[in-house]
Amino acid sequence: MARRDDHEIDESNIVVSENKQYAAGIPAVLVSLRRGIEQMGVTRTAFSLAKLNQRTGFDCPGCAWPETPGHRKHAEFCENGAKAVAEEATKRTVGPDFFAQHSVQDLLTRTDYWLGQQGRITHPMVLRPGATHYEPIDWDRANRLIAGELNALKTPNDAIFYTSGRTSNEAAFLYQLMIRTYGTNNMPDCSNMCHESSGSALTASIGIGKGSVSIPDIENADLILVAGQNPGTNHPRMLSTLEKAKSNGARVIAINPLPEAGLLRFKDPQKVNGVIGGGALIADDFLQIRIGGDMALFQGLAKLLVDAEDAAPGTVIDRTFIDAHTAGFEDWLGHIRKVDLDLVVEATGLTLQQLQDTAHALIRSNATIICWAMGLTQQTHGVATIEEAVNLLLMRGMIGKPGAGVCPVRGHSNVQGDRTMGIWEKMPESFLAALDTEFGITSPREHGLDAVDSIRAMSRRSGCVFVAMGGNFASATPDTDVTEAALRNCSLTVQISTKLNRSHLVHGRTALILPSLGRTDNDVQASGKQFVTVEDSMSMVHRSRGGLTPSSPHMRSEVAIVCGLAEALFGLHHRIPWAAFADNYDLVRDSISRVVPGFADFNTKVRKKEGFGLPHPPRDSRTFETPTGKANFAVNELSWLPVPPGRLMLQTMRSHDQYNTTIYGLDDRYRGVKGGRRVLFIHETDIVNLGFHDGDHVDLVSEWTDREGCTKERRAENFRLVSYPTPPGNVAAYYPETNPLIPLDHVAEKSNTPVSKAILIKLEACS
Repeated sequence: MARRDDHEIDESNIVVSENKQYAAGIPAVLVSLRRGIEQMGVTRTAFSLAKLNQRTGFDCPGCAWPETPGHRKHAEFCENGAKAVAEEATKRTVGPDFFAQHSVQDLLTRTDYWLGQQGRITHPMVLRPGATHYEPIDWDRANRLIAGELNALKTPNDAIFYTSGRTSNEAAFLYQLMIRTYGTNNMPDCSNMCHESSGSALTASIGIGKGSVSIPDIENADLILVAGQNPGTNHPRMLSTLEKAKSNGARVIAINPLPEAGLLRFKDPQKVNGVIGGGALIADDFLQIRIGGDMALFQGLAKLLVDAEDAAPGTVIDRTFIDAHTAGFEDWLGHIRKVDLDLVVEATGLTLQQLQDTAHALIRSNATIICWAMGLTQQTHGVATIEEAVNLLLMRGMIGKPGAGVCPVRGHSNVQGDRTMGIWEKMPESFLAALDTEFGITSPREHGLDAVDSIRAMSRRSGCVFVAMGGNFASATPDTDVTEAALRNCSLTVQISTKLNRSHLVHGRTALILPSLGRTDNDVQASGKQFVTVEDSMSMVHRSRGGLTPSSPHMRSEVAIVCGLAEALFGLHHRIPWAAFADNYDLVRDSISRVVPGFADFNTKVRKKEGFGLPHPPRDSRTFETPTGKANFAVNELSWLPVPPGRLMLQTMRSHDQYNTTIYGLDDRYRGVKGGRRVLFIHETDIVNLGFHDGDHVDLVSEWTDREGCTKERRAENFRLVSYPTPPGNVAAYYPETNPLIPLDHVAEKSNTPVSKAILIKLEACS
């Protein structure tokens, strides 16, 4: 398959047109097919898409949105799912000849898009100290090199092991087992940068950091609030679920700074009205909130509901639920009574009438769900904002009730499953004790490092070893210059990858690239063909089995890679049967069944058609495993983000041709941008007031005062201004291009999540 080269990838001529008023439709089908055929060819495309998200096929390597239980369509995928499959199942390859042709310095000059377009990595590769090019290395030598570096460290805590959300349950379980057997809890993962705020808030409020609703709950809700989320691009299959909810009478309120196409209207290409009709209206109301104003919104709505209860006692607040199942209500009630609605209007940018209309919708609803994503979590007050959303539900008794509850919409396809399997730097004692009993080890109890603290540690310590199971750490993390300097401070960096990315080029003294199988690939081990499992965003666990012939015999499954490294690290006669685990994944699942709660009889249950659901005490029985034994109301002082004169508040986001750090193309069809990514979406009045014109090119400059009181500027150069209906004072641009603007210390309170949705910037004309 031909590889795209630089002459085919020109980002200098960006074309801007009107943003779309609907998501999906026939254009989504055509784009899906074109990308598939470009990357995979006709036959491979037809085979792969027919197996995507089917019971006998493989799970989408994109988002974690669940399939509808009970029945599946022949085309059970969205446009971005099809793009993800095309990227992974491409016929393009990157082998030793490619690395011989391109030096690391040459590759550093290429864009993220160009790197990703080169194809699947086919051989283990090593970059020796002082070398300019990667060269091949066999698996045994690679594993011995890693084991030697790890065993030479002064302490296991000088090693850092990162995990991507695409890692299967089986690989994640073995990975954390190897890491804890080695002696550290340094396990940063992609959750640290996305939904860590959700986990922190929900664990404190209801005792479990997962959503409490199912697909049937959403389909049968009366009212659904979708806050800080763009499902049309980030979770497109969610639109089908919302469409079903709408047909059942649900009201949907979209809360977002940008009027995203998927929040407005959905054209399902598998339905007549999605082909020749106008599609389905999604949002009944659109609350165009200012960046960082969601906490004020939830407190203001709670204030209006309390006022309505005072006017008509017994009609709004669910006292029966509150008295039986919650703690802290009276303290919270006293706090909410003092909320200033004028301040709420100022903080949100909404009108009092919009607040009142939304409050009336909440009062009328007997089954309310609140959905959210990064727009809430990646704020300094992200944890408190989510706690306020939960408070709003608790006061109405909307937890553990059909059609009601919390719905944090996870991103990567098994990011929730990885956490369940133990990928966390702060796993509870119950998990560690069960792990020790199963394998006869002593897991470390000292908490490890998350993503931000790992960067800090690598910056301070020379000679760390950094191992990444998937992902693109250099492009996913904030403060790009600081992060890259930290990685270069390591003695060894190891990237277990399917495709080429920037993290392979920002390396330690020695660097390894280990090629892994993907979801689409056929995985055959000594005991026969294997399958893996994943957990979706609603705690359903199911099988995933690829069927494509791998691009190279030198690729290994993630399970086999972990087990091979563990044997090199601990010896062939270690008490943990690493070789047997690599040969037969059923044995891995047997151990998981004895360690991880909810996985008893794992091998039998996961072979059922729909898999199985994990227990969720608040949803299942209104049991709240918190220190109080009840759901907890949280009291938070109102926090919001005023914008000083001459400055703008920036949120980073994906384009429609992107999934996380993977760039599928240079077009954002829904926002009317074609041919490039360095654009800044800005209100027309801000363009005029700052002395610019639509189409001008500017540098984005963030200003940050550190703990010592020193103010430092960070710069991202050459962005084209695009007039767009954002709230005045608020702007938006794509990441990872804007990651250099985010200071490492700009993190959410309690969760330590990088604050990528609220960066104060100024604009300067390009020199």
